[in-house]
Amino acid sequence: MKFFIDTANLDQIREAQALGVLDGVTTNPSLMAKEGITGANNILKHYVDICNIVDGDVSAEVIATDFEGMVREGEALAALHPQIVVKLPMIADGIKACKYFSDNGIRTNMTLVFSAGQALLAAKAGATYVSPFIGRLDDISTDGLHLISEIRLIYDNYEFETEILAASVRHTMHIIDCAKLGADVMTGPLSSIIGLLKHPLTDSGLAQFLADYKKGN
Repeated sequence: MKFFIDTANLDQIREAQALGVLDGVTTNPSLMAKEGITGANNILKHYVDICNIVDGDVSAEVIATDFEGMVREGEALAALHPQIVVKLPMIADGIKACKYFSDNGIRTNMTLVFSAGQALLAAKAGATYVSPFIGRLDDISTDGLHLISEIRLIYDNYEFETEILAASVRHTMHIIDCAKLGADVMTGPLSSIIGLLKHPLTDSGLAQFLADYKKGN
């Protein structure tokens, strides 16, 4: 399972990279704005800064909602850095743009996916990644993890190469559950990744080892 971090915060990205388990980054205009990154030129520069920190894929989102605008923005984003994956919304023109980019060797991430049918269309259009938002489904009392299992079954049935990128991951158990279901990638906050380290028996065991060592010295 690949680990992506969902942020525009460079310090958090560096911290995740330093762990040695980071495979990529996803971000969006809202996360950019949260870090005070506004204006087209500043946003583009920030994407390059992120690419210079991580070794893996960096999803960069288009703002346009029409086919021509998505193609124009997507081509500009892809030209920024070889690690850039163009992030497209799951709408009709987004699917058209996904097919265009797939035919022209540009990798894509179809975002805001909330149904197995949407995920099937994304795979048919040649998406590199499909991003089902499990946390947002949980927020409206719908089982986000069930969607992951549905997509996994469909993709395995037809040997689609599109990778399932579990998005809107909120906490550590989301990661564990997505791993059990066979999601190819997870993207979430740094806290959800760090949470995998935590166990009270590890802490108490280490404390005991250190205490015993000090007794002998």
